[in-house]
Amino acid sequence: MNLNSQNTKYTSLVNAAERLFWKFGIKRITVDEICHEANISKMTFYKYFDNKIELAKHMLQIKMKQSMDKYREIMDSDIPFSEKIELSVQLKMEQTENISQEFLTDLYRNPYPELLELFDSLRKELLLEILKDFSRAQESGELRKDLKPEFIIYFMNHMFDMAKEKELISLYPDAQQLIMELTNFFFYGIMPRTNA
Repeated sequence: MNLNSQNTKYTSLVNAAERLFWKFGIKRITVDEICHEANISKMTFYKYFDNKIELAKHMLQIKMKQSMDKYREIMDSDIPFSEKIELSVQLKMEQTENISQEFLTDLYRNPYPELLELFDSLRKELLLEILKDFSRAQESGELRKDLKPEFIIYFMNHMFDMAKEKELISLYPDAQQLIMELTNFFFYGIMPRTNA
């Protein structure tokens, strides 16, 4: 197998896993289903990954890196912070568009320990980046001066905990609406107050 063929099969495998995991969750999907969706053999699957959890971890790392790169591009742009927030919320909406309740349930409520550990690690890294950006915006007067940066991290961590709550999940028809509700509430709740 030449390198181009390997890259095509690898890409097909990762993309197939993303489609299936996002739609049906991780627990329900088998290696056979991933291989069928990717149009590859199980032997090819095992050349790249030991099992579906290793593939899920790899997929999460790719998604988080892509998200972080796009977020960084937004935050490094020369536009007002309020516009950066708008673009960040839009980015979040695009990234969560196809995530199902089943995926969130498998990630939070029926966790695979190594997958949850990786997700928590990636999430903490993202929160630290956000904290730095918010601190800079606070210094320049684009966020409330009376807001403690530590509260931002506390509240964002709590938002992730809220996304695990069965009662809250049941209020929304799909995972994206819940994620966007939490995101909008968080971002637009911290914008500077304007005098009427």
